[in-house]
Amino acid sequence: MALAIFDLDNTLIAGDSDHGWGEFLVAKNKVDVEYYRMMNDRFYQDYEAGCLDIYAYLDFSLAPLAQIPSAELQLLHNEFMQAVIEPMRLNKASDLIQRHRDAGDRLLIITSTNRFIVEPICQSLGVNELLATDPEIVDGRYTGNIVGTPTYKEGKVERFNQWLAENNEQSEGSYFYSDSINDLPLLLQVTHPVAVDPDEPLRDEASKRGWDIISLRN
Repeated sequence: MALAIFDLDNTLIAGDSDHGWGEFLVAKNKVDVEYYRMMNDRFYQDYEAGCLDIYAYLDFSLAPLAQIPSAELQLLHNEFMQAVIEPMRLNKASDLIQRHRDAGDRLLIITSTNRFIVEPICQSLGVNELLATDPEIVDGRYTGNIVGTPTYKEGKVERFNQWLAENNEQSEGSYFYSDSINDLPLLLQVTHPVAVDPDEPLRDEASKRGWDIISLRN
């Protein structure tokens, strides 16, 4: 048995759930439309360029969770799953997850996106163990703040190492599947790093290091 670790956005699904949630809020007129669209796109461009200020982005992206009542958030997320996430699903991703499950591997998703957005997505993929950026909840409502370290870049490694210690697990023999150069720190920690439909910087890095490069879309 080994650990099979997956990034989520643009790896197991054909799109970015975090950016997609922002676009969904814009479409539903739940935010300042022009400003939110502009900033959502700008932060996503920074992410793709590998220069995202994760704390500035979280201040921006978690604010609506604090402003929208919890019951309404749940209804919105249900609609978001059907309208935005369902079209992003990939049959080959489901097949990959199933192959690791059949091999008896332990499945874990590690994503920089916040838990409110991704937990239902991961559950729909049949993966119940998840490390994500954790929004703070006080008296049943989101505060707009986070708890602990964001699961971004080196933060993924920090949170993963904590998880290993807490679960008495070892990383020997582990796999990690990701599309993004932002995940290079964690890719370097596992036994079997795999680039999945990678961005150009990760494709170059994977080629140089002799890592497997696969597609779940073609």
